[in-house]
Parts: sequence; C-alpha cells; structure tokens
Amino acid sequence: MTYKEARAFIADTGKYGSVLGLQAVTELLRRLGDPQDSLKFVHIAGTNGKGSILAYVSTVLKEAGYRVGRYISPTIFDYRERIQVNEEYITREALARLTERIWRACREMLSEGLPHPTCFEVETALAFLYFRETACEIVVLETGMGGLTDATNVVKTTLLSVFASISMDHMGFLGNTLEEIAAVKAGIIKPGAGVVSAPQKPEVRKVLRETCEKQGAVYCEVNPEEIGDIRYGFWEQSFSYGGYRRLLIGLAGCCQIGNAAVAVETLGQLGALGFPVGEKELRRGLKKTLWQGRLTVVSRHPLFVADGAHNRDAADKLLESLELYFPGKRKIFIMGVLADKEYAYLAERLAPLAERVITLMTPDNPRALSAQELAEAVRPFNPQVEAADSIRDAVSRARKYAGEDDLVLAFGSLSYLGELIREVRMGGDAE
Repeated sequence: MTYKEARAFIADTGKYGSVLGLQAVTELLRRLGDPQDSLKFVHIAGTNGKGSILAYVSTVLKEAGYRVGRYISPTIFDYRERIQVNEEYITREALARLTERIWRACREMLSEGLPHPTCFEVETALAFLYFRETACEIVVLETGMGGLTDATNVVKTTLLSVFASISMDHMGFLGNTLEEIAAVKAGIIKPGAGVVSAPQKPEVRKVLRETCEKQGAVYCEVNPEEIGDIRYGFWEQSFSYGGYRRLLIGLAGCCQIGNAAVAVETLGQLGALGFPVGEKELRRGLKKTLWQGRLTVVSRHPLFVADGAHNRDAADKLLESLELYFPGKRKIFIMGVLADKEYAYLAERLAPLAERVITLMTPDNPRALSAQELAEAVRPFNPQVEAADSIRDAVSRARKYAGEDDLVLAFGSLSYLGELIREVRMGGDAE
C-alpha cells in the first residue's frame, strides 16, 4: 500500500457510517495486538485549551529527554501532523505500512459481519501502532470529541487524566447542559488515576469531583489565586506557579497562562509517577512551546494573526486578548466557520471591533457555512462586511485594506487556517 492509497482508504471509511460506543475500535485494536496496552498516557479532554496544554506538556517532556508521542486533531498544515514523536510527524512510509495492517484487519471485521471502524478510530489505531513501534515512553493524547465514547478512551494505562476548560460546544452530540457535557468528558477518568483540571465552573467541578469519588481517583484543580506575578504580552508572557518564579511562555493569549499552569501541575504530578522533569528543562520547554492556529503570527507588516476561535468560550477569550494586546489598533477581520457552530455569537462579540470584516467559506468541508450567509450574520453587528470568493481573495482584500500599523486577524474554523497561513507566507514578509 502506498501513502496515497493509505490516505484514500482512511478517507473512504466514512461511507460505512458509525456505531456508537467503543466496540469497533476495541475489536480493531485486539486484532492489531492491542498496541495501546504497552504505552503510558496523559489523556486530555476539554472544550478549549486542551491542545495548548498538550503542547506544553509534550514539549517539556521532550526537553527532559523522554521519547514522547503526540496525538492531536484537527491538524493545520499536514495530515501527518496528527501523529508525532518528539514533534516529528509520522513518516509517509510508516503511515502506509501500518495502515495496510489496519486495512487487512478492517476487511476481516467486515467479512465477519462486524461494523467497520470510523475514520477517527482507524487514525487512533494507527497512532497507537506507531507509538509502540517507535518505543514511546509516554504519549500525550488528546480526545477527538467528548470523552466517554471517544475512540481514544480505549486506553487503560492512563497515568493522568487532564481537563482543560469545559464549556458549551458540540451540544447536539455531548449534551445540552454543562453538567451533561462535563459528564461525557469525565468519562476519561480511570480508576485510581490522578486528575488535573483547569479552573472550572461550579457545575463542572461538581461532576468531575463526583466522578473521581466513584473511580477512586484523586482530583486536583489549579487555583487561579495561586498563579502570581502575571505579566501579559503578545510576544512573551510570564507567571509564577507551583514554587517556580517567573516562568516564560511564548504563546500569546490571555488564556495561555492558565493553560501553562495546568501543564506545570500535570508535569509535577508526572514526576511522582516516574517522569521527573528538572527546573531547567521545564523552563526551556515552556518557552519553546509552539501551538499553531492559536494567535499565531503569520506575518509582521502588517501584523497578520490567525486564531482558531470557533465557539462561545473561545470567542470570549479572543475578545479579551484583543482588548489586552491591541487596544485602539485598527483591525481587519477574516472570518470562516462551519455551519454547525454558533457563528452568530462570534459575530456579535467580535465583529464590532473591526474596521472591516471579510467572510469566506472554508474549503473542502461539507459542514462549511457559505461566505454570503456568514456575511449576512455579521452585517447587524458591522455593516462593513463583504464576502470573499476564496481564501486567496480574502487575503488579497485584507492586504488592500490594512495599513502598515494595522492588525489583520483571521479566525473561526481551524480547518482553513493552514491554507490561509500558507497563502499569506507565500505573499511576502513571513514570520
């Protein structure tokens, strides 16, 4: 099987539909020798921030000399980005070779009348096979959606379950209240394992604590009042936490100090579980951490920034960051979203800040909202809105409207940001 054939097989799995639960992925992994059982995991769930926490934790562990697997979704630049070892993408050769094994196992399952695994289940199995083959000492694992019945929740060897901020998202799938959503995400908590959480709303905290009590797990929530000496800055930020003074991070965003504190707490607990990290490595890893698509600087003249804010909580945090870093700065927005997201809320909160808003339709996605529909949703909050024909057209219009000292911000669905970043960087002064 070639790389192209492997990618085609994975993409084609959508035609089989899906069956709720973990039965299909459990059976697939059994036929592959249960590679996940030989690995150790930090399992991360949440609504916003789980990717950033994953990036901090895995970068610090790599700096400390461990062989670290990363499993993330969605990706920004390359399909292979979702499976990494020490921040290097899975090779094309390995992806093709291991996918062929999965393809044979799926054919056997179908021939026996069993459900065919979904695309995400196949990708999860592929990740576990690769992490075992490359002898990863620890894997930092991000849930796809939810927790309880997410394909990643087949793992049994979790060292720590980690929770980013939990808020309203994917309501049609996870539940219609915060309690219901939190209960689904709490499904990754394993008996006797440790739990680290970002600060949560009371109703979320109650669910997480109750689940820990049932599972005999130890709950630890980062206390915002223990995060001190905070210095915000777009290019560099610092804070003190957990006995460490003036930790530096290079990720922008008012939420990133909180995410980094969760990572520091997680790393501290991992030290007691056989993965100690020295202070020098901790500091170096936090400062070196990169996470594309979260207030990512694409170019500097004008300042062009990309951010994957696509739900209520992320919109509120992006608004706070804009007011913190760029008060009074003239802003041009590019906006593209999926139709099943709360785009009216994003428009109401963010569009009034812009001198002009350019909407686009995210390409190659059946869930995409048209540029024209999005423009009509934005218009009540900013009449200076126009629909672009493509990502290239949107970038061209933004460059035309933006002055040297202005800010261009592209936000919304992560699915279009990779192409947009490439388009901007091809056109000139890249970061």
